[in-house]
Amino acid sequence: MIGILGGTFDPIHFGHLRTALDVKLALNLDEIRLTPLRHAVHRDQPETPAKLRLQMIEAAISGTPGFKTDDRELRRDSASYTIDTLLSLREELGEEEPLCLLMGSDAFKDFLSWHRPLDIATLAHLIIMTRPGQPAKIDPLLQQFLAPQQATDPAELRTTPGGRILFQTVTQLDISATHIRAMVANGDSPRFLLPDAVLEIIEQEKLYR
Repeated sequence: MIGILGGTFDPIHFGHLRTALDVKLALNLDEIRLTPLRHAVHRDQPETPAKLRLQMIEAAISGTPGFKTDDRELRRDSASYTIDTLLSLREELGEEEPLCLLMGSDAFKDFLSWHRPLDIATLAHLIIMTRPGQPAKIDPLLQQFLAPQQATDPAELRTTPGGRILFQTVTQLDISATHIRAMVANGDSPRFLLPDAVLEIIEQEKLYR
């Protein structure tokens, strides 16, 4: 069973990495694939070239078992749509491999506005990462969509390639890439908010200044 976590990762930080590890352990995933976007659809465009963002991810997860980078979205010239990534993964992995698409509760609130959301929810399980003590706020339409597919036991996810929705509590780390970029731009050090190997690349390449 494979987890997919997409994002601009500009830069990748411990907020990304810790939540991904939480999900990997809770769901007993075989691997987590960190998938950087080339052109974001629902967020601001990344400042940093794709090659350097990929390099930072690779540095961040170097030597970490079960964590891999997946650059298929960076090889596209068009906008990064989740449905395209999942279809590509299905071609690679086959129809039976359970896939788990990780997303934050804030992103999930807008899920029905995504491109082909029902197909996404069929091709993969949706893993909604929530903060401790803060259940996701779901509008009635989304709740109606959610109810028949909701899983309560991670073991259920292994019985089918996709189509279930699971809410998973993860460690709350108040770290954001936006804040890290602002810190660097102001001459402040973001040390201990991201891996040293990532900070080294930021300093070497003079990013976010």
